[in-house]
Amino acid sequence: MADFLLFFLVGGLAQLVDGALGMAYGVISSTVLISVGVPPAQASASVHAAELFTTAASGAGHIANRNIDWKLFWRLVPFGIAGGVVGTFVLTGFDGDVVKPYVAAYLGLLGAFLLYRSFQPRTGEAIRPAIVPPVALAGGFLDSVGGGGWGPIVTSGLLGAGGQPRFVIGTVNTAEFLVALTVSLSFVGALVTGHWQDAPDLMSNLRAVGGLVAGGVVMAPFAGYVVRVIPEAWLLRVVSLLVLALCATQVWSLVK
Repeated sequence: MADFLLFFLVGGLAQLVDGALGMAYGVISSTVLISVGVPPAQASASVHAAELFTTAASGAGHIANRNIDWKLFWRLVPFGIAGGVVGTFVLTGFDGDVVKPYVAAYLGLLGAFLLYRSFQPRTGEAIRPAIVPPVALAGGFLDSVGGGGWGPIVTSGLLGAGGQPRFVIGTVNTAEFLVALTVSLSFVGALVTGHWQDAPDLMSNLRAVGGLVAGGVVMAPFAGYVVRVIPEAWLLRVVSLLVLALCATQVWSLVK
């Protein structure tokens, strides 16, 4: 029960931040899972299973509020899916202990990137179409490998390219459902075909996934309120510092 409550709180916090910024549910959730000893591939699979529910709830809210740029949505999805499939194949092809240092390094860089992005001014210019494919490919790949990266890479990249925050956040969050679905199916495929090295007991993380799902779904409706009362830059700084602190914990566990 204590484990469920812990992940309920983690999932709720992560969803509040994700709904407000269009990023960080996967980063926060996967970083906490890895910090408590869950292998990287299992952490990523668990987070993506939870995201099937949280991104569906978040996407439905954005659709209802007309926060979607559908042209951008359909440009993002194919490249995000391709990157996610490749990332899953890479992550499940190695032993978890081999991958951990690389994932820790990735999360450290991601935390630093988020902190940097929090000090960048936002604009409202049109996004150049050529920017979308590489950003979506990188976001899908790193999302699969690190258990979180779609929102931080894609949302930050598109906002930095001049996108309007309302439509960028709504579109990226909604597209994430299809990316999470594809990555989850890829993990299942890797497990069934025997490609997944160090494959887990599917029931071993049930309480963690349940807690992440419950916390995320409960908190999803409150994200809009958080956007109104807390400045986006400060939320992003809090996330980046949290990710960097958890990354430091992982590094310490590897070197001690």
